[in-house]
Amino acid sequence: MPTETIAPSVPTRTGALASVDRFDPAAIAVSTADFDLTYGELDSWSNRLARVLLGMGAGPGATVAMAVEPTIEAAVTRWAIAKSGATPVLVSSRGPASSEVEAAAIGVTTTALRDELTEAIGWLVLDDRSMLVRYLTGSDAPITDAEREPLRQAS
Repeated sequence: MPTETIAPSVPTRTGALASVDRFDPAAIAVSTADFDLTYGELDSWSNRLARVLLGMGAGPGATVAMAVEPTIEAAVTRWAIAKSGATPVLVSSRGPASSEVEAAAIGVTTTALRDELTEAIGWLVLDDRSMLVRYLTGSDAPITDAEREPLRQAS
């Protein structure tokens, strides 16, 4: 059985990170049987996804549902949500929705899980072709407080 590892210190809140510059960018952050993701790649990928989430309304004070099972996608999603300033909440299709999940207006998932999830949340489907184009053409520069600021003023 292949082993998968995730870096033990994946943050859950923006206060814990602005970027992952406290880590060696060449060090392995997430490892699966098929792929090793470095901290540098995790930082870049999560910056792009955080910008998409910010554009959808994620930010300080928001809750973002997370139904992502592949290890690498889950790590990138958690970091991106933290960088947006939102709070991630894990969703399971196997059980009732918690009040935290019900408070989420947006969520992140994959095609394989989408049909099992509530329609009450606007789901960003990571492996959807239009989402991939949007994601891959976005900036991977570090997320700044200014990018999160308009959301703070609106709340």
